[in-house]
Amino acid sequence: MNQRTQIKDFTKGSIPRQLVRFATPLFLSNLLQIVYNMVDMMVVGNVMGKAGTSAVSVGGDVSNLLTFVAMGFASAGQVIIARLIGGGERKKLSRFVGTMVGFLAVAAIVMSVVGLLLQDTMLTLMKTPAEAYEGAVAYSTVCMAGLIFIYGYNITSAILRGMGDSTRPFIFICISAVLNLILDVAFVAGLRMGAGGAALATVISQAVSVVISTAYLVRKRKAYELDIHFMDFVKWDRPLLRDLVGLGIPMAIKTCSIQISKLFVNSFINGYGVAVSAFSGIANKIAGVSNLISQSMNVAGSTMVGQNLAAGEFKRVKKIMGTITVITLSVSILLSAAILLFPEAIFSVFTAEGDADVLALVDGYLPIAVLMFMGSAFRSMMNSLLNGSGNHRVNFATAILDGIIMRIGLAVLFGLVLDMKHYGFWLGDALAGFTPFFIGLVFYLSGAWKKGAKVKAAEER
Repeated sequence: MNQRTQIKDFTKGSIPRQLVRFATPLFLSNLLQIVYNMVDMMVVGNVMGKAGTSAVSVGGDVSNLLTFVAMGFASAGQVIIARLIGGGERKKLSRFVGTMVGFLAVAAIVMSVVGLLLQDTMLTLMKTPAEAYEGAVAYSTVCMAGLIFIYGYNITSAILRGMGDSTRPFIFICISAVLNLILDVAFVAGLRMGAGGAALATVISQAVSVVISTAYLVRKRKAYELDIHFMDFVKWDRPLLRDLVGLGIPMAIKTCSIQISKLFVNSFINGYGVAVSAFSGIANKIAGVSNLISQSMNVAGSTMVGQNLAAGEFKRVKKIMGTITVITLSVSILLSAAILLFPEAIFSVFTAEGDADVLALVDGYLPIAVLMFMGSAFRSMMNSLLNGSGNHRVNFATAILDGIIMRIGLAVLFGLVLDMKHYGFWLGDALAGFTPFFIGLVFYLSGAWKKGAKVKAAEER
């Protein structure tokens, strides 16, 4: 890396050191996001009880469904940026960034309008408990109206992470998390604005993060080798847009299908009553903790794999995957031990006094929680390969199998056919989480991942 650029080269140097340095800010960023999502639920749950907890859970599920375009295309953009760098095509970075930002800005506006129009339909299909319906409407309305800020954060983070910079996105999310905590207490506990106040706190904090991160990118554009003009956002580069759409669609479908399958599962779970609905929201937050390391390693690994594949550094790709496996599996084992040893202490943090019917569900969920933790560990290394390779077809197959067929199929099998009720739906979702591992294993053993390299080595290095 020359002295003036902030772009990092992952095709040389110590893989464990690079992976840990890149993934640590990603982990902390994800942790903060989990924390301030938990803050929403904890504040609302303790002020409004289980109806408030259910409202935030259901409203959040509906709102999160609309972020699939941002999540999928931002992930695709990050991989493409990494591959442009690894393949020695840095001159295309400015045109690609302009194209990606312009395209996703339009997508954010469209998704926000669609979400607001279909809000009631989605909440009805989710079988939102009557006690939580009004709060769920308030929460989802505010989040949908502020969708542009969620997209904006994903865009700026993808640009920086694709160039190997995970530290700045962490700083920006730190600012957002602190502000969210302050506003949560003020709006919900102080002004008694309920679930809508929790959503407003989240949107405002995200907006501030987007403004700061955008200002930073503009000020430091030369350090990231960006020379963007206004027309780059309006007049999109067709070949680069084609690459973004080609990889972004399967990644977006994967994100969307997983969200839809979760809504499908949660719609049945909500039908078992407000206590089960509230517990499901808490369980989802705890399961999210298990994904912290997994997602961090996935994002870091995708960028590193993308660069090294483009450079033909196949041996380094294998080492990246091995390092990810060791780290994620170790963490999952520790998390499993913690939840098995201290289950009630962990779950009671999110419930108000007197919600014994919620805590009564804990024991039956513990084996499922362990499966969730293990699934997040095993799929991480393979997702890094699948995403970093930029292979459209394999990513599309993963999206359909992981997001729809396995998640919905296994949930129906255990929940309805085998009559395991809400535990069956949770079990099916946990087992489906292993799908990317098996698909990735076949992809790896076939050697097809090497065909994605733009720079061909005379022999495997």
